[in-house]
Amino acid sequence: MALRGRNAIVTGGASGIGRAIGLRLAREGCNVAILDRDISRARRVAAEIAELGRRVLAVEVDVASFGDAETAADRVRRELGKVAILVNNAGHGEITPLAQMTEAQWDKMIAVHLKGTFNCTRAVILDMIDAHWGRVVGISSVAGLKGAGGFVHYSAAKAGIVGFSKALALELGSSGVTVNAIAPGLIDTPILEASSIRDEAIAAIVGQTPVGRIGVPDDVAACCAYIVSEEASFLTGQVLSPNGGMHT
Repeated sequence: MALRGRNAIVTGGASGIGRAIGLRLAREGCNVAILDRDISRARRVAAEIAELGRRVLAVEVDVASFGDAETAADRVRRELGKVAILVNNAGHGEITPLAQMTEAQWDKMIAVHLKGTFNCTRAVILDMIDAHWGRVVGISSVAGLKGAGGFVHYSAAKAGIVGFSKALALELGSSGVTVNAIAPGLIDTPILEASSIRDEAIAAIVGQTPVGRIGVPDDVAACCAYIVSEEASFLTGQVLSPNGGMHT
């Protein structure tokens, strides 16, 4: 538990991948702030983390708002302390062909995924620079690496997270702060369950995946636990892609 006492923020931490990451970081010794728009679900995850003996905080926030991100970061500092680990996980997905896509749909996707990554990172990065130690993780997607039909806005936003991570890694390389991205393949989450992706489409993806299954949130959480560890101090500007071999 080399991360004992480190303070971590997980955005979009109330369910799915974010919940799995929050719980995994708590098991690794971190105190965890769960940031999410759904405060009731965030509090339920916070209760799970508290049962592990960690200090925990649930904060209602819209990551697309610069002011909300700043306010949330200030509250985490007051109640937990300075932030050492940030996992930018908040997001949403929808299938919309470009020809039918509205400006509002495009703007929301970019605002939540890409602007949210900027907002939250900007709000805590000085904590890490001052401490000469920090970990920033952006949750991208295989769609951001190879594209996906019907997901032009999502693919663009997720590709932006990769570019953001690589550029910031160069900027902060000498500061003790690492910046990396995780680009999962198809993961079994509440977002997938609520999507319009049909069972036959999921089956087709599984058929193209060498390990023969879609991923689970813990697959992503395991990658995140390594990226933020002491052992990963030489890993920065990289993209880890837990995707079962569907994309190389």
